[in-house]
Amino acid sequence: MRFVTVETDRGPRACGVRQDGYIDLNAADPALPASLKAILALGPDGVRRAGEVTKEAGAVLDPATAKLLPPIPDPQKILCIGLNYRDHAIESGAAIPPEPVLFSKYPNTLIAHGDAIVLPPESAEVDYEAELVVVIGRGGRRIPREWALKHVGGYMPGHDVSARDWQLNKPAKQWTAGKTFDTFAPTGPFLTTADEIPDPQALGIRLRLNGRTMQDSSTAQFIFPIAELVSYLSNIMTLLPGDLIFTGTPPGVGMARKPPVWLKPGDSVEVEIDGLGVLQNPVAAEA
Repeated sequence: MRFVTVETDRGPRACGVRQDGYIDLNAADPALPASLKAILALGPDGVRRAGEVTKEAGAVLDPATAKLLPPIPDPQKILCIGLNYRDHAIESGAAIPPEPVLFSKYPNTLIAHGDAIVLPPESAEVDYEAELVVVIGRGGRRIPREWALKHVGGYMPGHDVSARDWQLNKPAKQWTAGKTFDTFAPTGPFLTTADEIPDPQALGIRLRLNGRTMQDSSTAQFIFPIAELVSYLSNIMTLLPGDLIFTGTPPGVGMARKPPVWLKPGDSVEVEIDGLGVLQNPVAAEA
């Protein structure tokens, strides 16, 4: 099942995706919450009910006129993993990390499919990073690895936009600042439920910049698979429904190229993941 979040005159609404359009789930069944995060919190039964309503409902929103929001516009946490592709670690000249490398983004970074990535005037080296985003469905603390995938609600394409000059060249390497400028975390266009993805460790992932393929790898290259990441993170903090985990980027990033390739106004970036769709965003200068 695929879900989106759409802006309406009643605020953000979780919608099921059908071939003929979007179904406002709360409008079709008031017993269902209006937010996708809250639907995920209902567990598998709630998600199944949302899928049934999507199939049965009559009123449809036209995708051509609906304003998409990030599928999860209000996560409590946006957790990110660095150097999680073996081929990217080799490209970067970094040692294979013995445990996950963690950093965070904040909700101000989230934008939807079609929204502009805005280049801040404070950075001259803004880079692209295609990522698989894991969305927590059932929350938990100290989740055993063998149960971890049962806590995944779904997956979606994501883009970890990074100001490299802040991340790597500022005093003490300002990872938080370099990763959290406004608009630096596009996600979407939709969330695909976990039951639709039989093996999340076998997904092709690609990034195209102005139509040119810059990154092309597979989640089979993960150093730390999704089950291990969910378990590891849950030993540090309680994971909640709707929490996002950016799982790392493959090789081909702009800073590794000779000469480096930085995002510039007028660019168009696409992140494509097998079975999860294509996330497209234009790039613009800050007005």
